[in-house]
Amino acid sequence: MEKVGRMKLGSQGLEVSAQGLGCMSMSNGYYGPGKPEPDMIKLIHHAIHHGITFLDTSDVYGPYANEVLLGKAMKGGMRERVELCTKFGVSLVSGNIEVHGDPAYVRAACEASLRRLDTNCIDLYYQHRIDTSVPIEITMGELKKLVEEGKIKYVGLSEASASTIRRAHAVHPITAVQLEWSLWTRDVEEEIIPTCRELGIGIVAYSPLGRGFFSSGAKMAENLTENDARKAKGVKMTRGPVVARSSLVAWTGQVRLSLAKPGPEPSSGP
Repeated sequence: MEKVGRMKLGSQGLEVSAQGLGCMSMSNGYYGPGKPEPDMIKLIHHAIHHGITFLDTSDVYGPYANEVLLGKAMKGGMRERVELCTKFGVSLVSGNIEVHGDPAYVRAACEASLRRLDTNCIDLYYQHRIDTSVPIEITMGELKKLVEEGKIKYVGLSEASASTIRRAHAVHPITAVQLEWSLWTRDVEEEIIPTCRELGIGIVAYSPLGRGFFSSGAKMAENLTENDARKAKGVKMTRGPVVARSSLVAWTGQVRLSLAKPGPEPSSGP
């Protein structure tokens, strides 16, 4: 297996592997129970060995457990070989999601992530979701300070509108915007992606295989476990209505047939 190539992400100087490794599902959470920690560390090391060095996590995955896992996987000289990315701004309180972007929260979240990841600097630090109660300029001001202090290298946003991206970028350069982009999530092509390209901001697509529904293997809706959020909550297509699972199975089956051609199977990831 050849190593994955490298590329510039955005225009601020960050170089990453062309393929990233999202670590969310390695810990308890969205896709069901977590996997054995030793196995996940081996998987991460295997990815790094093959050139996949762009690693993605968040403090809300687990919560917290995923960052701790990444921190353990970075032992033995691995940290110097990767681009380590995490996120802040989303917390679970009594089962409810809260979003935060005030300066005190941003700083405390960053310092806590540094401890869990067992590192002195985060390569790319995203605001996971935008706190509309706090002007983005205020949040970015604190992130700029963290860059100046050497605690983070580059700043990113996740699921931000085009106008928010512009306002944030005016305070401190945004290196990357993370968003859902796949065959069934195309609305981002209307404003957000053109804005990023105009401003020289990198685009990091999550769930490019439709949260697993376009990949090979038993990923169809009827095979999902009860504690998999894709079954419990349904799957929203382009932020529209929840699609019935039976219709979803039929639709994804048609997509797979239309894309069928000689060559490797689609990835088994989400």
